[in-house]
Parts: sequence; C-alpha cells; structure tokens
Amino acid sequence: MKVCESCNSHLKKIEGDICPKCSRENEGVCYDCKRWEDDPKWKNILDRNVSIYEYNPFMKELLARYKFRGDAEISNVFKEELCFTYKREFQKEVDLIVPIPLSEERLYERGFNQSVLLAQFLKAPIITPLIRINHEKQSKKSRRERINHSNYFTINDTICIKGKNLLLIDDIYTTGSTLRHAAKILKEKNAQNISSLTLIRS
Repeated sequence: MKVCESCNSHLKKIEGDICPKCSRENEGVCYDCKRWEDDPKWKNILDRNVSIYEYNPFMKELLARYKFRGDAEISNVFKEELCFTYKREFQKEVDLIVPIPLSEERLYERGFNQSVLLAQFLKAPIITPLIRINHEKQSKKSRRERINHSNYFTINDTICIKGKNLLLIDDIYTTGSTLRHAAKILKEKNAQNISSLTLIRS
C-alpha cells in the first residue's frame, strides 16, 4: 500500500538514543526495564523488544482505525518497515514467530487479529501456541494492574517449542506486561530465547 507524503511525514520512526531492552527513548536501560529485571519473577523472561514507530497523535488515530474500526488494510502501511526491521534485527536468530493472540470474543468483534496480519508479512514459520484467557482490554488498565495480573495466556501443549528461539509479534509495547506474560508461559514450556517485535512504542 502506498502512503501519501503527508501521512508518511506523520509516521515518526524511533531514532536516537533508546533503551536496548524496550526501544523507549532513553540513554541506556530505562527505569521500567530495570524494575522488570530486578524482579526475580520476570528476570530474563523477555530478551528485548524492538519497536519501529513513536506513539504520536497521528499514530494513535491510525491505530484506532486499524484495531477498533476494523480497517485491516491499514496493516499494509507497515509492511515494508516491519520486514526491514525483522531482517535487520531478528532473522538470523529466530526459529519461529508467535503472534500475540486475541480472545475469541475480541477476535469476533474485530474480525481479524492484527498481530497475525503483521506476522504473515515476515514470510517466516508462524506457530500459535498461546491461547488468550483474559478478555479485558489492556488499554483500560493501569500499569500496576497490568503487571500484577495473573497470566493472560494458557498454552497449547501439542505445539513443541522446546529449545526454540521465538519472536513475539504485537502492535504496541506499552508497559511490556502482555509480552512478558506471553514469554513467561513459553519459557515455562522450555522455549530458549524470546524477544518481541512491535510496531509502536508507547
């Protein structure tokens, strides 16, 4: 999908000094990531997250159209940058790609899973071992509520991930809670290394 010059100018890529763990604008590892890594429960659960775009007002509106108004075609806007970032950052180290699932209720409402659409652009092996068991919208929760929530996922034990390096795909990194809950349950099933690639860093 071609993007007009005006719209493209509002898609702000993350540049400059960033946290190497989560892509937040920061010099060195940010305070939030230090807190995650200082907690024995979450230490070394998620190797790193790479995000591509800033969460500015234009992106907020675009994401709302994409996710909440059912405009699945918008995913094509991000294809080129997503593929470029995947090849640069992850292609040589990843065995399998795992899109973050929606609950059945949310999938029915939306008609598509945005993470699956993004993952399919990468032309790499995709597996779906995660099953979402939490139906609440994460955008309505505070950071504390997200972090302290019991795991959002269960797992399909018939899919073997033992010893595999996995890449989680999602649209946005906010607190990192969803991705870490996903990574934790995959680690408990003996996945090796887990990172994530997200479109946006909030």
